[in-house]
Amino acid sequence: MTTADLGPDLPPNAAFVISVAARLVGVHEQTLRYYERAGLLEPARSKGRIRLYSLHDLERVRQIRRLTDEMGVNLAGVEVIMRLTDHIRGLELRIHDLQTEVQRLSAASARTQANRGTTTWT
Repeated sequence: MTTADLGPDLPPNAAFVISVAARLVGVHEQTLRYYERAGLLEPARSKGRIRLYSLHDLERVRQIRRLTDEMGVNLAGVEVIMRLTDHIRGLELRIHDLQTEVQRLSAASARTQANRGTTTWT
């Protein structure tokens, strides 16, 4: 099950209390608490300090379960893999931002060059 399987009508900022989140990903509530203590999850908290799990958190739990159950990775290894994965995603976003900026600057430079070429001096 992926976050898309939860329903197309869910808003991207949906949040679930621990009992619902655990049921959605098929783990015990204590497992979610354990992942949090291990630094693998960081759910948001309500003003009353109730854990609120986002769709991103649920997908992260699924990744952790795949790594541990299907690939036999221990939690220390999962932590390293997740940290590296997060870092790579951040770098990919940065590359995208830089590519967009290069395109914007190239277009601006081309416009400037075109304007210089059409200016006539009398």
